[in-house]
Amino acid sequence: MKFLLAVVNAKYIHSNPAIYSLRAYSVQKDSELEKHIELAEYTINQPFQDILADIYARMPDCVAFSCYIWNIGMVKDIVRELAKILPETRIWLGGPEVSYNAEELLEEMPFITGIMVGEGEVTFHELLMFYRQGGPEDIRGLEQTDGIVFRKRGQEGICRTRDRALTDISRLPFFYNEADIGDFHNRILYYESSRGCPYRCSYCLSSIDKTVRLRRLELVEKELQFFLEKKVPQVKFVDRTFNCNHSHAMGIWRFIKEQDNGITNFHFEISADILTEEEITLLQSLRPGLVQLEIGVQSTNPVTIREIRRRMDWERLRRIVAALQEKDNIHLHLDLIAGLPYEDSASFRNSFNEVYACRPEQLQLGFLKVLKGSYMHEKASEYEIHYTDKPPYEVLFTKWLPYSQVLKLKRVEEMVELYYNSSQFAHTLPVLEKAFPDPFRLYEQLAEYYETKGYFVNNPARAYRYQVLLDFALSADPDNMTLYRQLLTLDMYLRENLKSRPAFALPLREQQEAKEKINGFYRREECSPSFLKEYVEDGYNARQMARMTHIECFTLPVWEKENPQGNGGGAVYYLLFDYRKRNPLNQEAYTMLLPLA
Repeated sequence: MKFLLAVVNAKYIHSNPAIYSLRAYSVQKDSELEKHIELAEYTINQPFQDILADIYARMPDCVAFSCYIWNIGMVKDIVRELAKILPETRIWLGGPEVSYNAEELLEEMPFITGIMVGEGEVTFHELLMFYRQGGPEDIRGLEQTDGIVFRKRGQEGICRTRDRALTDISRLPFFYNEADIGDFHNRILYYESSRGCPYRCSYCLSSIDKTVRLRRLELVEKELQFFLEKKVPQVKFVDRTFNCNHSHAMGIWRFIKEQDNGITNFHFEISADILTEEEITLLQSLRPGLVQLEIGVQSTNPVTIREIRRRMDWERLRRIVAALQEKDNIHLHLDLIAGLPYEDSASFRNSFNEVYACRPEQLQLGFLKVLKGSYMHEKASEYEIHYTDKPPYEVLFTKWLPYSQVLKLKRVEEMVELYYNSSQFAHTLPVLEKAFPDPFRLYEQLAEYYETKGYFVNNPARAYRYQVLLDFALSADPDNMTLYRQLLTLDMYLRENLKSRPAFALPLREQQEAKEKINGFYRREECSPSFLKEYVEDGYNARQMARMTHIECFTLPVWEKENPQGNGGGAVYYLLFDYRKRNPLNQEAYTMLLPLA
C-alpha cells in the first residue's frame, strides 16, 4: 500500500513542512510505515500535465494534497483528472483552504474521498493505518477517525466525525534528518516552535484558535543545533506571533546568539510593540544578519486597528522599531494591508507614509484576503467588501476604497517592490523623495510614469531600471541632474562590479590622470598593501585586484546620506568598492574613500 503526500508550492525555493511533519509522526509511531509513505513537492509554475504524469507514474493507492489559497485552483484541476486516470486511488485533501467548507467541497467534487480538517499529524496516521489494514470496505473505521469529513462509500450522504483534539506539539518529531537534508539545498527551511495565536485579528485564521502551544525549549535547542551544524543559510520560523511568550522567545534568541555559526540566519514574525527592554537589548547584541524580524503593522489608523480586533500601540511600535535599528544589525520587514475596514485612500496614504518613515529593509504592501472561516468573512457584507470569487479571495473594493484606487495601489505596490524592496536604489530614493510632498506621492507618480511609458507592459530589465529612475527623477527635479547621475552610479556599483560603466555615469575628469592614479593605487597595494591586505595575502596581483574590486570617481560625496551634495569646491573623490565584503543586511559592497585626489 502506498500513500502519497503531495503539495504544490508557490515557488521552488519553498518547502512544505506539513507533509514532512505528517510523515515523521507516522514513522515515529511505527518505523514500518515509512515504506508506505511517499512525498511529492511540485510548484504552481510546473506544467499541469507533468505533475499529473508524475503522480500517475507513482501509482499511489491513496493521495492527499495539502491545500492553501495559492494552490487550491491547481489542486482541484489535478484531482479532477487524477480521478479519471487512477479511478481506484483514494483522494484526500487537507490544509487551511479546505478545513472550513469541507462538506461543500465534497459536494462540488464527487470524486474526492474525504478531507482532513485541522491539524493533520494524528489524523493522517490513523488514516494510513486504516488503509494499510485494508479498510476501504469497513466504513466504521473511518467513522472512528476524528478530524475528517468523508463520503460514505456505496451510500448517500457525507459524514463529519468529531473534531480532532489539539496536539501537544512537543510530542511531534523533528522532521528534518541527515538523510534528506540535502534535498533542501537552496530552499527555505521552516521550523515551528509554537502553534496558535493569542490575538483575534479578524482577517487571520490563526485568530480562531487562541490556544498557544509551545514546544519544549530543550527540544527546540537540540533541533536548532542541527541547522547550525549543517550551516544552512536560513531557517524561517512559522510561529504566528513568535514573541507572545517572552521566556520562550528569550530562550531561543539567547541560544542562537550563543551558538551562532556566522552563517545561518533566522526569520521570526513578531509583535514589536510587546517587546520588553530585555528583549530589545538582547536583539541589539546579535551579529548583523543573524535575525530577520517581520512585523505586521497592517494600518496606523486607530479606528481600523480597533475594527479588525487587533492590539497594537503604534507609537510604542515606532519607538521600538527605531531602537531595533540603532545597531544596524537586524533586517526589518514591515507589513501593510490595503482594503481594511475604515481605511480610505487618504488613510492608507497616511499609513504608508508613517510606516515608510521607519525605513525598514522591506515594506510589504499586501491586499486584504477574505479567508473562509475568518471573522472578516462574516463581516464582509456589512463592510461592503467585494473580493474575488476564486482564491486568493483578494479585495476588489470596499465602501471606503473604490476599485479604481485598489488598481492604483497595485501599481504603487509594484513600484515599491521594484525600487524600494530591491535595495538597489538605497542612496537615490531618499534624495528623490524630497522632490515630492511625501513618499507615497513619489511611488504614485513613478507608477503613473511607468503607465505613460508603457513599462507595465514592457517591463524594463533590472539594469535598465536605473536609467528609467534617472529619467523620472530629471522630469520631477531637473535642477539636480548631476546629483542623480552620481547617486545612481553609486547605487549601481554597490550592487555589482560592472564590466562597463553605466551610460549615465559622469565622464572622468582628466581621464588619463585618473586612470594613472587608479593603476598606481593597485601597484602600490601589491607591493605594500594598506587597503587590500586580504587580497594580497591570498596571492592576487595588481591586475587581478583591479578586476575584483572597482574604483569610481565622484565629484559629490553621494555616499554621505546627511549631505550627499557636499559643500562645493570642485573636489574629486575616489571610492573603492570591495565586493568580497558585503553588508549582511542589504548586501551592499564595502566601500572605502581613498586618498588619491
